[in-house]
Amino acid sequence: MSLRALSLVQEKYPDAFVEQYTDRTGGAWGVLKAESLRPVLAHVKDDPQLDFKLFLSIDAVDRLQLPDNDPRFEVVYFLYSVTHHEHLRLKVRVGEATPEVPSVTSIFQGANWWERFVWDFYGIRFSGHPDLRRILMYEEFEGHPLRKDYPLRERQPLIPERPIRDIFRGPGTSGTA
Repeated sequence: MSLRALSLVQEKYPDAFVEQYTDRTGGAWGVLKAESLRPVLAHVKDDPQLDFKLFLSIDAVDRLQLPDNDPRFEVVYFLYSVTHHEHLRLKVRVGEATPEVPSVTSIFQGANWWERFVWDFYGIRFSGHPDLRRILMYEEFEGHPLRKDYPLRERQPLIPERPIRDIFRGPGTSGTA
């Protein structure tokens, strides 16, 4: 992980970081303020000294059962610089009352799917996202299944089967001709 990149970003945006730390495996992490996320990601993408043009993924962490769980959620960003062969890992912490983070789809087009995934499974909204709706769960699904307080034994409401044409088994197997 890139300590060099984190120090270069901190020089340019000294007020953007809440903290920086190294985890037990030696990986460097930067925790950003939510309002600094978009300018920092645009900078690490466009600055030739950094050149983090490869957007890998976004994920979230529900810290509900941890001793220090305020704020409750973390949204984690993973980037890679092909020219410098470095990884960059950044976090934004989000509260439980209105979990919302600015969307980065205008900076990294590949963030679109991942932001929808985090919304679908954790309920964290991305302000400014062009099409924030469920991506893997069906629209009538109630709740967000990767939250720690999601009831495991609760049943979802029944919905009518949608007529989907089955191209593998032939006509008539799912109610459509």
